[in-house]
Parts: sequence; structure tokens; C-alpha cells
Amino acid sequence: MRGTGYESILRRQSLRESAARTYARSLPIVPVRARGLTIEGADGRRYLDCLSGAGTLALGHNHPVVLEAIKKVLDSGAPLHVLDLATPVKDAFTSELFATLPGELADDARVQFCGPAGTDAVEAALKLVRTATGRDGLLAFTGAYHGMTAGALAASGGAPDVRVTRLPYPHAYRCPFGTGGERGAELSARWTESLLDDPKSGVTTPAGMIVEAVQGEGGVIPAPDDWMRRMRRITADRAIPLVVDEVQTGVGRTGAFWAVEHSGVVPDVMVLSKAIGGSLPLAVVVYRSSLDAWEPGAHAGTFRGNQLAMAAGTATLAYVRENRLAERAGTLGARILGQLQGLAAAHPCVGDVRGRGLMIGIELVDPDAAGPEDTAPPAAPALALAVQQECLARGLIVELGGRHSAVVRLLPPLTLTDEQATAVLDRFADALAAAERARVPRPSPSRRAPAPVPAPGPSH
Repeated sequence: MRGTGYESILRRQSLRESAARTYARSLPIVPVRARGLTIEGADGRRYLDCLSGAGTLALGHNHPVVLEAIKKVLDSGAPLHVLDLATPVKDAFTSELFATLPGELADDARVQFCGPAGTDAVEAALKLVRTATGRDGLLAFTGAYHGMTAGALAASGGAPDVRVTRLPYPHAYRCPFGTGGERGAELSARWTESLLDDPKSGVTTPAGMIVEAVQGEGGVIPAPDDWMRRMRRITADRAIPLVVDEVQTGVGRTGAFWAVEHSGVVPDVMVLSKAIGGSLPLAVVVYRSSLDAWEPGAHAGTFRGNQLAMAAGTATLAYVRENRLAERAGTLGARILGQLQGLAAAHPCVGDVRGRGLMIGIELVDPDAAGPEDTAPPAAPALALAVQQECLARGLIVELGGRHSAVVRLLPPLTLTDEQATAVLDRFADALAAAERARVPRPSPSRRAPAPVPAPGPSH
């Protein structure tokens, strides 16, 4: 059929879709079939997918238990669109979800089904704590990502909002205080306490604090467990609801079913999406009943009753729980991190390797461009993009993230086998070496040519 080749499809996409498209720019493939870790493109090539729908596919593509759950609903004749009415499918999902939550929260929880995306759940959580407390301000963190709608974007630092107070997130490699490690986390906590307790700080008691236990889009930065516990104490002592965004970290991704479990923290609100829908759109907010101050209809959403997503989500949650995939992610992730750290020793352009479970980041830097003393080298986004393209050429799909888009991110499915992990690492190592060879080395400081004299320009 005329114009059905993958190149034609890509060309039509570039002509018809908005300039805001992202993954399609760096990953010019047309997926037509997929199973587990593997995607087959319309060009006949096979790819190992370590993007997993930005962490959505906990069980990989088209897992049999997910397909069977969806097929069962379709064959049953059950309605697919029911707004927020009670159904057996919804009841099964809610029961399975509550069975996985931290016990203290599950025993006293309410759940709100939101619009279909994680950003919708973030908006609902912000509205919830503002309604429950009667306050308006919000504490959020540098490097955060909570979504692309107005309130979520403001909490992410992507849009100005006088109601949001930005706090320093602990970052061992690029510490905002220049110390790193435990000292940097301690200073972050002290800064937070000072802002809240100093009557002249300009920060009044907020409606809530929102935090990621591992910053994903911010560059795969795990929060220290002691720091998370400190944030819990700070908020609890001041009657500030703690909102934890588990949209990307949830359902076993970090080596625990929910990332907050590493620190033993029980938040007041959990924001959940991505993997909970088993590859289909689903988002919820789970929160303590004491915050349930909404009037009927105070928050709604036409597609909050997605029956297929609930069925797929129930199957996914149960499979991860019953097969101990969170524990498997922790074990395999630690092994992959160790191997990547070994690789880093031979490649000066690898500044840092970090992560938790199967949420892994490799920050690439320019080792020839020294920054101030005792600071990390400058980020190398062009090199990261080159590595991503070299990976794609070798049949490996990876994502980029971080403040400067210089962190190569690995988000493989939790079903990743040892053999597949070896294949991923081999392809990544080969791609890294190829991208490194292609770099034009900077001249050493002693041989660097003098800077050209700038041409005269208009004064300001």
C-alpha cells in the first residue's frame, strides 16, 4: 500500500504532530510488535527496550497475564466506561492495591480515581491537601518532576508560582551546598527546618510537601533514607501533609514495592500511576482518611473508571507481589550498578553511576573541562545524546534525563533476565566506547588557543 513504509510514517508524523513531541525525535522507530523486553520495528529490526514506556511497563510489553486480564473483561460483556460507579473489576483492583500499600496507610486509607495520567493525580493530591488544611502554599524540591499540567509543572519548577517554595534536594554528586553525602543531606534538612520555623523567612505553614523518593526525570537521584525520615519528622511535627510521588518509582521499580518502604516512611498521601495500570492509563491518589474533606463532586474525571486498565493493573500488581519481582529488581539492579561502576573506571566521561533497583542513571561529563575545585565536571549533554543514538544503532532503547539531559537512564522491565541484562550492558558499553571515540578532544589547558577577540557590538 502506497505510503505505508516506516519512513513515510515517520515523515507524516513530523508534518502532522506538534513541535512538543519528544521521544519520537530521538527514537525514530515505528514499533509494530512487542513482547517482554523486545520491540520489533516496521523496518524489521529488533530493539531491547530499556525505556519501558517511561517506567510504565513493569512486566514489559504484552505480558500474558496482562493480555489475559484484558481479554477476560472484553469477553465478559462488561461495560468499559462507567465513570466512578462500583464494579467487580474496580473492587478487585482496589483490594489488590490496598494489599500492597504500607500497612499503616492501608488500614486508614481512602482512594480517589483521577484522570488517566500521573499529572492528573498530582493535581488531585495538591487540591486535596489544600482543601484539607485550608492553606495554599506548597513545599517542593529542586530537580523534581511531577507532570505537565499547571499545578504539577509549578511543583516541578517548570513554571513560576508564588505559592511554591523550592527546597534543595540532596544530591551527592552535584550537591547544592558543595559538600555531598550525609553532610549535604543534613544541610538540606536544616534549611527546610529554618524556612518553616523562622518567622522572618517569608514562608508560612504550607498545605503540604511533595517529594520523590527517587528523582526520575531529575537524573535518577535516590533520596537518602535518613533524609526521607527527617522530612517525615519535619512535616509530622508541623502538621504538614507529606505527599510522596510514586508515579515512576512504584510497583517494585526500586527494589521495594513502593520506594518509601526503603526508609520506612509512611506518607499522608501517595500519588500513583504508570505501572499500576499494567500498560493502560490509570492514576489514583491514596491518602489518610483524616484528609478526606472533599465535598461530593469536588474532584472528578470522565475517564477515571477505565475498566481495562483496572483489570490490567490488578494482574500486574498481583504478579509483581506473588513473584517477588521487587526483590528481584533490587538484586539484579545492584549487580547492574556494580558492573556499570566497573565500566566507569575505564571511561573518564562517566561522571557518576547511581540508582535504586531497576531505575538506573549514568551521568556523562566532559572530563577535559574542569570546573571549580572539588566540584563535578560539567555535564555533557551532546555526548549523552550521541550515546543514546549509538545505543539505538545497536538495538538498545534508552532514555535521557537529568538537569542538563546528560544522564542516560535505564528502566528495563522487572521481568529482565540475567541474560538480557548482560546483552543490555554489552550494547551500552559498545555504544559508549563508540560515542567516546567520535568526540573531538578538547585541547589541554597548556595548548589551548587564545580566545578570539569579540567583534564590537551594540552597547546596552
